[in-house]
Amino acid sequence: MAVVSEAIFDPGNEAHPDWAALQDELAARAVRFGCAHTREIRMRLAKAGVRPEDVGGVDGLAAIPVLEKDDLPGLQSERPPFGGMLARRAEALKRIYRSPGPINDPEGDRGDFWRVAPAAWAAGFRAGDVVLNSFSYHLTPGGLMLDAGLRALGCTVIPGGVGNSAAQVEIARAAGATGYAGTPQFLLALLERDRETGRGALFRRALVTGAPLPPALRARLQDEFGVDVRQSYGTADAGTLGYECEAKDGWHVAPEIVIEVLVPGGDRPAPEGEAGQVVVTSPNEVYPLVRFGTGDLSAWNREPCACGRTSHRLAGFLGRVGEGVKVRGMFVHPRELAGALAGDPKVARYQAVVTEDAGGGDVFTVRVEAAPGCRLGDDEVGALGARIREAVKVRPVVEAVGAGEIAPDAEVVVDGRGGRTLT
Repeated sequence: MAVVSEAIFDPGNEAHPDWAALQDELAARAVRFGCAHTREIRMRLAKAGVRPEDVGGVDGLAAIPVLEKDDLPGLQSERPPFGGMLARRAEALKRIYRSPGPINDPEGDRGDFWRVAPAAWAAGFRAGDVVLNSFSYHLTPGGLMLDAGLRALGCTVIPGGVGNSAAQVEIARAAGATGYAGTPQFLLALLERDRETGRGALFRRALVTGAPLPPALRARLQDEFGVDVRQSYGTADAGTLGYECEAKDGWHVAPEIVIEVLVPGGDRPAPEGEAGQVVVTSPNEVYPLVRFGTGDLSAWNREPCACGRTSHRLAGFLGRVGEGVKVRGMFVHPRELAGALAGDPKVARYQAVVTEDAGGGDVFTVRVEAAPGCRLGDDEVGALGARIREAVKVRPVVEAVGAGEIAPDAEVVVDGRGGRTLT
C-alpha cells in the first residue's frame, strides 16, 4: 500500500494562491467530464439548454438545475443501479454499497476514493497510529470510507464496526489504540465503559462524523476524557466535503470539489451569512457530480483561519432541506418507514420522532396508532420494531398510541433534537 505523502496536507501547501481560480477550473472540468461520460448530467444540461463549453467556472453553474439527493432513489429505480450517473462500467468498480434511501453508492478503484485522508491528517492522525473505526463495514460505505483514508496515511485500523462496546474497548486497549473514528456519541459510550477499568485515557484523538457534536458533548470528551476531537463532514455520494483543523472554527472545504451554498429549493446563492443548501460539484472520474444537492444546510465562514489554510470554510450544520433525518449516523426517510408500515392492515397511522437522551445520544421512537378494531400488543409491537429496523437500519423504540393521537396531516419524521452542529 502506498502511503500518501505527508507534505500535501501541510497547511502551507493547502494555502492555494488563488482559491477562486482553482474552484473555477474544477467546476468547468466537472461539467465537461460529466457531460461526456454520464447520461444524467448530459440530459440535465440539454434540458436547461446549456452546452459544456458555456460553463467556464463556478458562476456558469447557475444555469444548471440542482439534482436533489432525494431524487436518487427514483433515478436509480428507473436506470439501475446508478441512475445513469456512473462514468465507468459497474463491473469495473471496486465495491457497490447500499445506503438508506435506498441509494446505491459506487466505489472506484483508486486509493482513498472519498478523500478522507486530508480530514484525518487535520485531526492529527499520522503514520503508525492505531485507530479504532466504529463505523459499519456492512452494506453502507461509512466503515470503509474512514478505513481507506486512515490507511492512506499509514495508520493501522481496527475494524470495530457497530455495537459490542465491551469487545471494542478490550481490543483498543490490547492493540494500544491512539485514536478513534466514528460518531461522538459512541465515543462517549466507549470512554464511559473504559473508565470503569481505571486504566487512564483510552484515546488521544478522534475524528468524529455522522452525528451531531453539541458543544457540551465536545467539552466533556475533551475536558473529562482528554480526547482531542475534530469533526469531518461528508456523504457517501460526494465523499469528504469539509473538516476541522486545530482551530476548530468551521469546516475547511475538502480538496477536489466545488461547494455552493444555495437558497433552499432554489438555484441562486444564499445571502451572505444566511443558511443555504450545501450543493456539490465534483469532477470525480467514476461518479462525477454537477450541482448535487446534499439536503444539508450550512453557511459560509469568511474569516481567515488561524491554521493558515486558505480554503473556504462552512460554518457547520444548520439543518436539513430534504426529507431524510440522520439518526445514529444513518439517514431515515419517510419512504422507508412507509415501506415497513404503510401496507400493514393493523396500522392506521405512524410517526417517527427523534430526540436526545441525557448523554446527547439519539433516541428513535416510532409512534404507531392501531387501525379500527385492531390491537397492538407486545408481540405486534415487537414485530413492527423488527420490520422498521430492517427497513431503516436503526433500532427503534415502538410506542403504541391511542386513536386520534397522531393527526392525519402530521409529519412522518419529526426531528426534536436541539443543538444540531454536524450531519
